[in-house]
Amino acid sequence: MSGLFAIAGALGVTAIVLDMRWRQLPNWLTAAGAAGGLAYAAAGGWGALGVAAAGLATGFLLLLPFHLIGGMGGGDVKLMAAFGAVLGPGGILLAGFFAAVLGGLGAAAVLLWKPRETAIPYAPAIVAGAWLSLLGGGS
Repeated sequence: MSGLFAIAGALGVTAIVLDMRWRQLPNWLTAAGAAGGLAYAAAGGWGALGVAAAGLATGFLLLLPFHLIGGMGGGDVKLMAAFGAVLGPGGILLAGFFAAVLGGLGAAAVLLWKPRETAIPYAPAIVAGAWLSLLGGGS
């Protein structure tokens, strides 16, 4: 389990720093996170790898509609997919719920503080949601 915490920790900290500083999440980051989650699962056998792959697909599909309507960047979608590889389908659904609540609260706070803000980094909400899910055993 400590390997999952290491992957989620490194992925999360890097994603927050990059999203807050440049408002972008590079493909190398999300691909490395997904590969790390899949590799960790592969050590547990085909069944665990299947769960990780299902989590990756679930995470991707969870945020894809928001990207398609222009409400979210592609990096956020890929970050959720990478965390899905770490958390599995059940864990990433729980993370998505936490991210939606935290992201909504964060957006409300930003809009109260800076009413003309048009883009709000969503990686911090995704990371917090994933970490809460991982700590709560949602995988």
